Amino acid sequence: MDETWIEHRRPEGDRIGWIRMSGDGFIAHDAMGREITEEVDWLTAEEALDETGLAFLAELWLLELPNGESVRVRITEAGPHGIRVLEDDLGAAAAVGSNVRHHRLPFPAPDSLRSL
Repeated sequence: MDETWIEHRRPEGDRIGWIRMSGDGFIAHDAMGREITEEVDWLTAEEALDETGLAFLAELWLLELPNGESVRVRITEAGPHGIRVLEDDLGAAAAVGSNVRHHRLPFPAPDSLRSL
C-alpha cells in the first residue's frame, strides 16, 4: 500500500477499503487489502466496496498456520498496519482467557487466510 491508495468510507465514517489507480482505471481493495475488482471505472469500484462493506467481520475464516495446521478464525482487526485474527472454538470465540490464540498477519491479508 502506498499514497496512491485512496480510502473509501461508509457515510458513518467506517473505512471499508481503498481504491487505487491502475492503467486507465481503478482497482478496489477491501479492508484487508485484497483486490475485489479488476480494472474498472471509479463508480464501479466505489459500488463494489459499498456492496462488500464490513460483512467479512461476521464470517468465519480458515487460517493455515506455518506448521500446516488449519484453524478456524474470526477477524478482529483489519487495516494497513496488519490483520489480527482470533481462533474460533466452534462459535465460542472469546477475547479473554489464557487459551485464546491470536495471530497477527501482514497487510494485505495473505493467501493463508481464506473464507471458510
